[in-house]
Amino acid sequence: MKKKPRIVWPDYENCIANLPNSILKKWGIQTVGGSLPLADKYLEKDYKNVVILLLDGMGKFILEESLDEKGAFRSHLAGSYNSVFLSTTVAATTSVLTGQQPCEHSWLGWDCYYPQIDKNVTVFSNTVQGTEEPAADYHVARKYAPYVDIIEKINAVGGKAYYSIPFISPFPDSFEAVCDHVKELCKEPEKKFIYAYWGQPDNLLHRHGRKSPEVVAELKRMEAYVADMVKELDDTILFITADHGHISIESVAIQDYPVIMECLERLPTLEPRVLNLFVKEDKKDIFVREFQKKFGDRFLLLTMEEVIEKKLMGTGKEHDIFRSMLGNYLAIAIDDLSIDFTDEKWVSMHGSLTEDEMLIPLIVFD
Repeated sequence: MKKKPRIVWPDYENCIANLPNSILKKWGIQTVGGSLPLADKYLEKDYKNVVILLLDGMGKFILEESLDEKGAFRSHLAGSYNSVFLSTTVAATTSVLTGQQPCEHSWLGWDCYYPQIDKNVTVFSNTVQGTEEPAADYHVARKYAPYVDIIEKINAVGGKAYYSIPFISPFPDSFEAVCDHVKELCKEPEKKFIYAYWGQPDNLLHRHGRKSPEVVAELKRMEAYVADMVKELDDTILFITADHGHISIESVAIQDYPVIMECLERLPTLEPRVLNLFVKEDKKDIFVREFQKKFGDRFLLLTMEEVIEKKLMGTGKEHDIFRSMLGNYLAIAIDDLSIDFTDEKWVSMHGSLTEDEMLIPLIVFD
């Protein structure tokens, strides 16, 4: 019998939402939550440059199974800590930019329901779920759940803070370009904070899977480039982390379960590993019975009241729209099954509560 993965419940005192609060604290700016003790001890010393480099999907176990323990990354591993829930890019990168927990910023998952327009929206692309159709003539998430990130906060008090990410000028379009922009910024004389991001190994993990030659080669390439880069950095602390890990999966399509589909008001949102379910009021009994029969040994089915009571998406003050985005049930994967609700098919995924998905590294070059 296949061994069940270990479940890691959210720890909002030791997660990626705490790391940016360590930065705010260092700059003397009011935090929005607790800081990360693992990072705080390194920030006791003053550096001219403080850099966070986030490598999408490079969870603790991806790191350990792909790279040599004597290599640059693992030999500088300060420890591991948690992603947020959902352990996915939309929620976790918004947390690392704001210091807020998912319930506070309400960027909850890849697809979110927005009652203001009564649509399921793919958040980053601002398209109607499963299509290329624009969800609105404005960015839906930014309109209804705007936020001020820590770069903006540092600059607002007269400090210096910068991005080195593909989506903001100068739009670095490779890992090397992201790192080279960091190097150029670090040469500037003033004290500064830099947030850098690159979307690998996540994309390769989705397509090729853990331990694949493609993933291992990319991680080794990035590690080698960073090892060379840090030799050129003076008076700099570089934190390298991830937004989440990955788990190898098998998948089914929810559309292949007509009894369950008949119970739903709309397609699920969030992620194939954590489904936000809108169940018709008069179909709840049928839905629960059928879902438990088909998936009860592989998914934890909670009422949304239970999810909120357990504070799975955060312990902080809820955003005004948070509860209105939620259905009445949440299905949380507890092994390696994903339930797809769009046409995308992957071999490795993230979003849920297994240790593979939740545990992330903090690598420090100081």
